[in-house]
Amino acid sequence: MTTNKKKLLITASLSPQGRALFDERGDIETIEFPNLISTADFVALLQQQAPVHGVALGATGFGEAQLEASGDMKVVARIGVGYDAVDVEALSRRKVPLMIAGTANSPSVAEQALFMMLTLAKRAVELHALVKDGQWASRFALLPFDLFGKTVLVVGFGRIGTRTAKRCLAMEMTVQVYDPYVSAEAIREAGCEPVSDLDAALPHADFVTLHCPKTRDTAGLFDAARIARMKPSAYLINTARGGIVVESALYDALVAKKLAGAGLDVFEQEPPPAGHKLFELPNVIIAPHVAGVTREALDRMGLQTARNMLSVLDGEPIRQNAVNADVLD
Repeated sequence: MTTNKKKLLITASLSPQGRALFDERGDIETIEFPNLISTADFVALLQQQAPVHGVALGATGFGEAQLEASGDMKVVARIGVGYDAVDVEALSRRKVPLMIAGTANSPSVAEQALFMMLTLAKRAVELHALVKDGQWASRFALLPFDLFGKTVLVVGFGRIGTRTAKRCLAMEMTVQVYDPYVSAEAIREAGCEPVSDLDAALPHADFVTLHCPKTRDTAGLFDAARIARMKPSAYLINTARGGIVVESALYDALVAKKLAGAGLDVFEQEPPPAGHKLFELPNVIIAPHVAGVTREALDRMGLQTARNMLSVLDGEPIRQNAVNADVLD
């Protein structure tokens, strides 16, 4: 390897399209590491390969220990948009940008949120089982209902929340939006109704769909008190991050019939433990944190991740995809 080559550690889930961008470059060396790697093994790998100039992360955590082990980190990238496993403050102290995949997976997550709403509203799981079990005659005891005319509260109006809102508007729903970081004018321009008080809005929503990042402010956002503000006929959808919803409180509300159902793509612990009590409830649909991991989204995210990393290394960073853009100044 020549002295001016940049060494990048790339998680195994990066798409071939992203890898191809690196392969085209004579000044880049890539080394693959497993998607599921322990913290100790990852630190050891960084030390072994140091200096490492960039990493493309799946679910692997990254912070001070990894920065120290890398020797000369220039860019950290997430193959996705969530970054709760990354110590952004540690990166910022060393002027290392954290790059995320922008809008690459937002259509996929928005579709999953709408899919979960429809699946619950149309009672797809229950009616499927009813036909298979020879219970045709009891179908009118499990009547589905329409999204048409219902009110959905979108919590978080960023890349994914805005796309989810568009899809809900297409279903002729009333779309309310809670996001303290987006102006009421921008929300109205998108055809939605802004709400400034989350607690006041919850009792009026037929669906609540979460699209906010997990931060100190949003961890545990939907606890027992907040879930209790939702009406018993309402549904809660979480395709954002585990830990925004307190799962024990959600379970209690569902069992007590104080909430109609829930759709969960994410969990407090991932993977969740075997025998998780939410698994047994007929009004809960679950997925293994794949809302943003469709075939097409993986291709888009891989390409964007490679472009993000190369833009930083080339001195022309894609600023809108940097979480801590101030380090680029």
